[in-house]
Amino acid sequence: MSIKFMEKQTVHPMVKLQRKVSSLVESNILQPEDRISKIALLLGNDWQYWKNELIEFDFSVKDPIQELLLVEDWEE
Repeated sequence: MSIKFMEKQTVHPMVKLQRKVSSLVESNILQPEDRISKIALLLGNDWQYWKNELIEFDFSVKDPIQELLLVEDWEE
């Protein structure tokens, strides 16, 4: 009997944010054309961390959420 070990792949934190935001868009809580700053209302105390992460990836809080959702690779 052979045992297969699956490699664990670490999910980038920005992928997690992207998935959460995508879910909010799919639920019509956010719209793709809304500004990224609107996410602040939903993230509460975590917003400052995510804002800094977004800025590190050259996003502005004035960018539309759609731009965040279009990213396919979050390599640093």
